[in-house]
Amino acid sequence: MKNVLITGGAGFIGSNLCNTLSKKGYNVTALDNLFLGKKENLNNGVKFVKGDVRNIKDLEKAGKKFDYVVHLAAASSAPMFSDDLWGSFENNVMGFIAVLEFCRKHKVGKLLYASTSSIYGNNPIPLTEDQQVWPPNFYSATKFCMENTAHCYHKKYPEMELIGFRFMSVYGLNEKHKGEFANLASQFSWSIYKGEAPEIYGDGEQQRDFTNVKDIVQAIILAIETKKKFGSDIFNIGTNKAYNLNILVEKINKVMGTGVKPKHIVNPVKEGYVRKQLADIKKIKRELGFKPSIDIEEGLKEIYEDLKASNK
Repeated sequence: MKNVLITGGAGFIGSNLCNTLSKKGYNVTALDNLFLGKKENLNNGVKFVKGDVRNIKDLEKAGKKFDYVVHLAAASSAPMFSDDLWGSFENNVMGFIAVLEFCRKHKVGKLLYASTSSIYGNNPIPLTEDQQVWPPNFYSATKFCMENTAHCYHKKYPEMELIGFRFMSVYGLNEKHKGEFANLASQFSWSIYKGEAPEIYGDGEQQRDFTNVKDIVQAIILAIETKKKFGSDIFNIGTNKAYNLNILVEKINKVMGTGVKPKHIVNPVKEGYVRKQLADIKKIKRELGFKPSIDIEEGLKEIYEDLKASNK
C-alpha cells in the first residue's frame, strides 16, 4: 500500500484528492494549516495533521516515509495577494522550497504540484504548454517561479521527478469554505440558488475552461500511477471547452429551473485580467491517457443537488 502526503489536503482540490485516494486504498496524510481548508472535508480514512508547509518540522510531523507528495498548499488566487503580498509570496515560493527539501531529504521519488493557467495571461488560445508565458499578476508570478525552481531542482537532483499542473478554472464540491475565493461556477450557483443576481465583471463575454474537480483528481492520480518518467515537466488540465460568463449563468438557471438575471458591473481588475482561457490538452491525453469525464451541465447539477441536500 502506497503512502501519499497531500499538502493543502483539507482544502478544495486537496480534500477531493485525499478522499478519492483513500477510497482507492492509499495511505493518505493531509497536511493543512486550515487557513481556508476544513478538517470536516476529509473522510475518516484520511490522517490529518495541522501544519505549515513553510516549516520542514511540520512536514516531518506528518511523516517521513512517503512514496508520493502532492503539493497543493498555497495562496491560491490573485485577490489573496492584495491582502498579504509578503505572506502570499512566502507561502507559495518558500513553502515550495521547503517541500522540495523535505522530498529530497526523505527520498520521495515523485512530487506533483499545482501551478496555474493564469501563468498564460492573455496568450492566444488554445493554451499550450510550450507557449512563452507572461504572468500577469503576483499570484501567477509565484507559480512561474515554482515551475522554474522545479526545473532547476531536477537538474541538480535528477533522481527526483517533479510534475507540475496548470489547472484551468476548477469548480465542484467541497468549495464552500473558500467563500469569495471560490470558482465563479460555484459562486454564481450559490447566488442563483438564493435568488440573488450574480455579479459579472464587464460584458460577460470573458471565457473560462470550467474543469470539474473530479477531473483534476483523475489527472493527478494518472500522474501518480504512471510508470512513465517525466523528469521535470508541465501539463495542462482542462476540458478543451470554454464558456463565457453569460452562458454560464444561463446554464445554471436551466439546471435550477430559475430565471435570475446577472448584474453587470465595472471590472475592478485594471491589469492582467484574463479574457479567454481554453486548454490544449493533447499532451496530457497522449502521455497520461487523460480524458475529461464531467461536462459543465453535469457538474452544475451536482452543485445544485448538494445545495438542496445541505439546505433541507
